[in-house]
Amino acid sequence: MKNKSFTSGMVLFLIAIFVVSSCDKEPVRPTFPLSAVIFHSVVDKQVAFTALTHSATSWLWDFGDGNTSTEQNPVYVYESGGYYVATLTATDGSGNSVVAEVNLADALTPYVLLTGGPTATNGKTWKLSANHSATDRFADADADFSEVEALPQGAFDLYLGMGEVYNDEFTFHFDGGYGHDTKEDGAAFSGYVYQLVTTGGAGIKNAGGAAFGLCTASYTPESGATFTYVENEDLNVPSVYGPGGVMTYKNVSTLDFSGTEFLGFWDFQKKIIVKEVKDKSMQVVMFMAASPDHLPLNTHALVLTFDAVN
Repeated sequence: MKNKSFTSGMVLFLIAIFVVSSCDKEPVRPTFPLSAVIFHSVVDKQVAFTALTHSATSWLWDFGDGNTSTEQNPVYVYESGGYYVATLTATDGSGNSVVAEVNLADALTPYVLLTGGPTATNGKTWKLSANHSATDRFADADADFSEVEALPQGAFDLYLGMGEVYNDEFTFHFDGGYGHDTKEDGAAFSGYVYQLVTTGGAGIKNAGGAAFGLCTASYTPESGATFTYVENEDLNVPSVYGPGGVMTYKNVSTLDFSGTEFLGFWDFQKKIIVKEVKDKSMQVVMFMAASPDHLPLNTHALVLTFDAVN
């Protein structure tokens, strides 16, 4: 009995020592290096940010539009839709910091897609697509833009010898400014009849497309030009196909330009229809008066795709 009591006592004594010694030491907790990852969700112009960080004690957000926050998980509403880079700087108690960033595309309206939004300091530049979409065509200026000729890849170069029309660049700025670069040849894609009527043909540089009413002609872009985009309106266009010489296109998006400026094609009708605008491409309808007998009525239209350059 004594041996059993002694043994039990020793066990209890050792357990007590272990408990006491364990209580004297703080538990060893794992340490993680300073790190930061951004999670976010977007609803229209509102973005909910979540900072998933280790070892951070402070957070500094730069939303990419000049505004900041020191909240760990801010919810921010941008004033304008557009493309933004949001940056998170997470700092630990020793002053060390790490940076994470996320690219945002919020509330991308057609106007933002056209111009690149308020953060596109150089605007958004477009050029006529040499690839042409499946629906690009030389068309009648009627209600449906009925196809006269389809436009395969590189059509203006391969069939008309006017490949230079694919080089000109057109830049739209969020503030309404407009830029036009005619490149080395200093010429613009234009209507052949338009040039005969307005300059007597003196400005024509390349008449390879004369049979289709197309040419290139000398053009000096205007400085300080502007554009106007209307998302929905009824557009009246002089046309041989319209009753009383007027064709009305209802509920269309349009582009118009100051002075003599235009997009893509230079003719009597400067105001054009925007059929679709996406991040990397847009398709428009431009009108042309190709018959001297029906001036100033438009007879044809060019349905063309433009590609974003930058």
